[in-house]
Amino acid sequence: MPRPGRSLRNALADTTPLRNEHFGRLWRANIVTVVGAQLTVVAVPAQIYSITGSSAYVGLTGIFGLVPLVVFGLWGGALADALDRRRLLLITTAGLIGTAALFWVQAALGNTDVWLLLTLFAVQQAFFAVNQPTRNAVLPKILPPEQLPAANSLNMTVFMAGAIAGPMVGGALIPVLGFSWLYLVDTLTLFATLGAVLKLPPLPVAGVTRTPGLASVIDGFRYLRVQPVLMVSFVVDLIAMIFGMPRALFPEMAHESFGGNAEGGLAFALLFAAIPAGAVLGGVFSGWVSRIDRQGLAVIAAILVWGGAVAGFGLAVHFAGGTAGLALAAAVLMLMVAGAADMVSAAFRQSMLQGAASDEVRGRLQGIFIVVVAGGPRLADVLHGGVAEVTGAPAAAGFGGVLVVVLVLVVAALVPAFTRFRLSQVTTK
Repeated sequence: MPRPGRSLRNALADTTPLRNEHFGRLWRANIVTVVGAQLTVVAVPAQIYSITGSSAYVGLTGIFGLVPLVVFGLWGGALADALDRRRLLLITTAGLIGTAALFWVQAALGNTDVWLLLTLFAVQQAFFAVNQPTRNAVLPKILPPEQLPAANSLNMTVFMAGAIAGPMVGGALIPVLGFSWLYLVDTLTLFATLGAVLKLPPLPVAGVTRTPGLASVIDGFRYLRVQPVLMVSFVVDLIAMIFGMPRALFPEMAHESFGGNAEGGLAFALLFAAIPAGAVLGGVFSGWVSRIDRQGLAVIAAILVWGGAVAGFGLAVHFAGGTAGLALAAAVLMLMVAGAADMVSAAFRQSMLQGAASDEVRGRLQGIFIVVVAGGPRLADVLHGGVAEVTGAPAAAGFGGVLVVVLVLVVAALVPAFTRFRLSQVTTK
């Protein structure tokens, strides 16, 4: 019978990848950087809602974020397969610092032009869309394949921990300090990541055969076309995010269902922090992910839990009424369950993609990955914001969760090879 101490160690996150000096340095820098980044994630929709009082305008961040994510995510993946990846990370990190500083300036000057705010958001997303495929494509170059699930879990845990601190601090401080201070913190914390990137070794790409243009992007899609399991990993995530991510509704729900301040407050902060809080708990107790061999089946199970939890969240908000406190607690609990499930899904999907793809096309596939992962929620912002205007916010969230469950079951039935997928049976090229 295993000893309790040993069982607990096996349940906790696998920290083996942190022994690698390059991964460890990047990971520790992210602890600082993601808090500032999440302050901006909270501040942008809150500032838009403060200016307009409309969830539909908040939903427009989906359009202004999606277009640069698609264009620069795909092109950025091609760049990551053609240029030294360290140099590309330096350029894009500097760009993120610059756009964060511009957010600070517009807020400090008292900007009330929502279109200027949305334009800055689009520029920021363009830099992000090049940075992230490059960053993810680096991991298989500095870590062995068996450490990728643990490394991705550690990365997501840090990101989501920042996503808890950001909304909690941001939601509470917006009414007190205003938006400009949140943007300033984001600007300063990004320098931690810049310092970590500077210490990376040169990271040239093996087998570069063409310039990073449209033809290179098309080659990436051609490669993906003959990898149906990897293609399905993108499809199921799009289903989960487009129909099951209700974040554009959080400002309205916090204000109208839970009686919060229109510009922020506790209910606003709790709703934004709940999904990342669940992801952090899932990450802290993710020691088991390295022992799972059927990654495809694990992804399907995790997304089904996500959809069911989002449906439960919609029901909790719907029944708020005179028991707003209990309903808020139930809503936060459902979002936390969804967040834990999303962490599991993301860790396995990313590991499948990193481990199974050839190095010369890995950047382009990571570009597609970032378009799907970040673009799906942007489409969800537009969809949920528009549907909520007709059905109300609780119904928009609840029905979305039900659709996730139904559609993912259909996909799993149509492509059974996905649920049978084992990374251990794939030879990385």
